[in-house]
Amino acid sequence: MNLSAFEIAGSAMRAQTTRLNTIASNLANADVVASSPDEAYRAKKPVFEALLQEGLGGVTTRGLVESPRDPVARHAPEHPLADENGYVHGSNVDAIEEMTDMMSASQSYRSNVELLGTLRDLAMRTLQLGE
Repeated sequence: MNLSAFEIAGSAMRAQTTRLNTIASNLANADVVASSPDEAYRAKKPVFEALLQEGLGGVTTRGLVESPRDPVARHAPEHPLADENGYVHGSNVDAIEEMTDMMSASQSYRSNVELLGTLRDLAMRTLQLGE
């Protein structure tokens, strides 16, 4: 049994955890408003990189990037954060996109958990062959 298979699955689970945490942050800030587009919350996405070095594999997180979509301007002159024209600027988080991404990340995480279980079972059976 190759230990790197466990490491690859573990790195994939860490990547999906990062993805899920980023989604949670985006959803938590979906309704936040600001007084200018520059101050508005922008959705973030993790950037991953494959690790392919001398028989080792896996994935690592390179960082986060902000969505290039513009924040949403909403006319709300009564809001305390309204600008001089009566607009507040909301985040550019697309809740449907985030929920879809969350389902995908959850399924990927679950698949790696199942893979680790299978690898563990195979390792145990291999050890029992020597008995």
